[in-house]
Amino acid sequence: MCKCCGKGQADLPVDLKGLKLKEVIKAHNGEKGALIPVLQETQEIYGYLPEDSIKTVAREMKIPVAEVYGVATFYAQFRFVPTGRNIIRVCMGTACHVRGALKVLKTLERELGIKAGETTADRRFTLETVACVGACGLAPVISVNNKVFGNMTSQMVLEILDKFE
Repeated sequence: MCKCCGKGQADLPVDLKGLKLKEVIKAHNGEKGALIPVLQETQEIYGYLPEDSIKTVAREMKIPVAEVYGVATFYAQFRFVPTGRNIIRVCMGTACHVRGALKVLKTLERELGIKAGETTADRRFTLETVACVGACGLAPVISVNNKVFGNMTSQMVLEILDKFE
């Protein structure tokens, strides 16, 4: 989050993102094991890891592009496609599953017109499933932009979607 304007780094114009990326790489210059933190910060800047950013990381850190891709594809935290402005995560843990998480997921898929793992065409929402949110007492649970909503029903899903632009 920017200290002066309050915007996230993913909101920066593309040319400023490239400059910010070079600053990140420079800040980690010579650090052993810096690739993962650099990729994490790159993803914070862009919201995902665009191909050009991976090439920039490789070039600036003097690491083969294949090695950068190898690390980035190994870890599930890294994304290679843009996400929606709002990330919906449906908990599929045991408690949520038993209490109707699949019905909640199917409602979300139907309402958004996408499947889990996809992003709406207008990039308003990305829908994901997760193993556990850690709020089993509120099952079934979803989170939208890390805000947890518990005791979900299909009707509640529709009301929650309306709250997010």
